[in-house]
Amino acid sequence: MNGLLWIAQILLAGVFLFTGASKLFAYDRLVNTLQGRSKRGLVGVSRGQAAAIAVAEIAGALGVLTPGALCPEHLLVRLAAGGLALLMVCAGIYHLRRHEEAAPAVSLFLLALFVIVGRWPR
Repeated sequence: MNGLLWIAQILLAGVFLFTGASKLFAYDRLVNTLQGRSKRGLVGVSRGQAAAIAVAEIAGALGVLTPGALCPEHLLVRLAAGGLALLMVCAGIYHLRRHEEAAPAVSLFLLALFVIVGRWPR
């Protein structure tokens, strides 16, 4: 089970590091791509909001990768995964309001939930 949890944590970290870095360093290109794909036109997220979301994603990704020896009972891992799960709830609401696909946000939410439950102390 520990190996499966580490795979889930590495997957979460990889996805959120990539998306956070793209929001932080390639905001204009990301907005142009999303506006081209969207049914609703404008993205509706300013550069400052995107930077705040990106910092939260990167911090959560780094927190999910923290070894259990640094923090007792994987507390930091559970808190980081909880933060990422909360971010995905907000992302799902954002996409549903824009009449877009929310499946990636739901699947990442479930993966974060798996990490939280799997790392819960027994």
